[in-house]
Amino acid sequence: MSLTRWFGLVGCFALILGCSGDNGGGDTKFISLGTAPVGGAFNQVGTEIAEALNKSEGEKDWKVQSQTTKGSQENIRKLSSGDIQLALSNSAITYFAVRGEGGFKQKHNTRAVATIAPNVAMFITKADSGIETMQDLKGKTVVCGPAGAGFEMFLEPILKAHGLTFDDFNAKNAGQSDAVELIADNSADAAFLGGAVPTAAISQACSTHDIHFIPYDQAAMESLIDEFPFFQEVTIPQKVYSDLKGDFKSMNTGSMHFVTSADQSEEFIYAITKALWENRKNINHPASKFINEENAARYTGTDFHPGAVKYYKEIGIWQGEDDSTEEPAAEEEPADAETESK
Repeated sequence: MSLTRWFGLVGCFALILGCSGDNGGGDTKFISLGTAPVGGAFNQVGTEIAEALNKSEGEKDWKVQSQTTKGSQENIRKLSSGDIQLALSNSAITYFAVRGEGGFKQKHNTRAVATIAPNVAMFITKADSGIETMQDLKGKTVVCGPAGAGFEMFLEPILKAHGLTFDDFNAKNAGQSDAVELIADNSADAAFLGGAVPTAAISQACSTHDIHFIPYDQAAMESLIDEFPFFQEVTIPQKVYSDLKGDFKSMNTGSMHFVTSADQSEEFIYAITKALWENRKNINHPASKFINEENAARYTGTDFHPGAVKYYKEIGIWQGEDDSTEEPAAEEEPADAETESK
């Protein structure tokens, strides 16, 4: 055997030994946590959750590594295929994924671990655009989020509740900062923007133009909240955005939530849930404040994993009536074609 080949084999063997890890006498399980593209809240929060889980005290046989992905839709498919074990997702997108609806061609066995921060989104326009209500969007050019982001999963129901469809206006795709620029140079009449409050792009728009916040119809909001568990009414205080004329009623259009696959063991997800809860104050992003007694176990349309249910019952914050007893649906090789996002 040549020296080059011999050293190559030794290097490979050393790499295998190094990756096996050891923690308390057992092999370390390397766990991937899917996030989203760099620059957004999902990527930052996911990275900090991974770090917090790894710093948790007590015995554990896992090490969590955050993984940059295209976002919610890709994360759900990767959970189904076993490429990742944990992920962040928008609860509206997960809602349709577990039902095989909204563009998903099959049901995905995704389960919730914790509900995190609300995604508060709304339509904005320049004050002199002539657009006052949702119905005034007809015939206009409207930015509806980045291509492939999955925004249509919560936008379609919102439009439908207001008697609109995507065919009623010219829909453009763009990220949040780009959407503000399109409004600024009159290449778009309105944009659907949102996220954590305050959203930087909305603050940016208010700092450069007089902005009108297009209100949702109260009856439409109530019907959406009744029909879909991921919608919630949210009031934005006037002080949040400089162009608000008063407190503004908007909606949480799908919370950021922490998810996994139904195939993960109860013991493992119990340990992960416990570590997340006990180390939530080590997550520096403002979203961490929503990992609390009122919100963490809140149902948004996706069943919680039994391991999470067990822990939430143990600490007395479980909000459901019974554990989920539904058998996971049989899955084929993931075949969804979406590209993403969030």
